[in-house]
Amino acid sequence: MKTFLKIFLVSGLYAGVLYAVYRLNNSDLMMVFITLSLMIPIVFLIFDKFKQAQVIDRLHQETLKAELNLLKSQINPHFFFNTLNNLYGLAVAKSDLAPEVIHKLAQMMRFTIYDGRKDSVSVEEEIAYLENFIELNQIRQQHQIDIRFSKNIADPKQRIPPLLFINLLENAFKHGVETLASQPYIHFSLHTSHQAIAFMIENNFDAQVLAKNKLKRGQGGLGTDNVRRRLALLFPNKHRYQCSVNEDRYTAKVEIDLC
Repeated sequence: MKTFLKIFLVSGLYAGVLYAVYRLNNSDLMMVFITLSLMIPIVFLIFDKFKQAQVIDRLHQETLKAELNLLKSQINPHFFFNTLNNLYGLAVAKSDLAPEVIHKLAQMMRFTIYDGRKDSVSVEEEIAYLENFIELNQIRQQHQIDIRFSKNIADPKQRIPPLLFINLLENAFKHGVETLASQPYIHFSLHTSHQAIAFMIENNFDAQVLAKNKLKRGQGGLGTDNVRRRLALLFPNKHRYQCSVNEDRYTAKVEIDLC
């Protein structure tokens, strides 16, 4: 109804102006009026097209943000449940490790639930999250793990997307450490600057155990698919993700251009 009323009023106004120009009997003025009459719809169409493009872009951004939030919500659920089960065992045994596990688990859950929703966190916060994850897994495991974490951080306060590399570290435990009865290792590094981010992780695994569990390194899975999709959404055409398998050794590399 409002649209019809607007059209009616504009049409009436146009007719009134056209009649007034006609009554003036000025051919030049009439030509100017006709030219403007032809240009106004074109300008209106261009403006309307621009508004539509803005709406489409906003909907696209909202869709991408919703997908990113969904991907982040898939991170670590089974790890938390497994840790809670281990915590129950420690509590029953009245282990001195129970308070430490509770503290670290609480820190991780707080980061995942609250900071994980943010668009960015500081590099030092992300590193603390990774280190808590490592320490909790070391407590859970029954054998010694050779873990080496190399860091070269230009600015600890630099902002980066949260939970970006946790899937790769989790996979190193799930498909690497947990398949080995002895001498498991995880070596990984994080290098950051204002121009780039580089993450590399390497671990060994038992191919026979993976085959028995119907798993295969290097062929994706929820964790690696999650990483690939998040990188594609956050850094389109500005990242490189590579993974390789060499006998019993798995390597994954992520390079991100920030320029």
